[in-house]
Amino acid sequence: QVQLVESGGGLVQAGGSLRLSCAASGPFFSRYAVGWFRQAPGKERELVAAIDRTGSAPWYADSVKGRFTISRDNAKKTGDLRMDSLKPEDTAVYYCAVGMNYRWPGDYWGQGTQVTVSS
Repeated sequence: QVQLVESGGGLVQAGGSLRLSCAASGPFFSRYAVGWFRQAPGKERELVAAIDRTGSAPWYADSVKGRFTISRDNAKKTGDLRMDSLKPEDTAVYYCAVGMNYRWPGDYWGQGTQVTVSS
């Protein structure tokens, strides 16, 4: 069982930056891919970034490519999402998750953190 806790959400103006962090507890963190998902009101949850177990293969949704950067530190059991050039359409609840499937790493989830981007 892996427990995940996100931090770093908040309110930011368009064009600004935020860094989300995900702290994991429990065993075998390094065996899982890490993903960051988001869900806006009235929309389905979407995967915006994922990184493989070793941290050598990041993936990004087209909507965030070039603006978001995902990283992980297996020794510290953390996963981060750096978000730059934020847009109002990035407003959502962001969830950290880990899983065995790199393309949808959703076996264990955090509680979510709100990101609001004002125009």
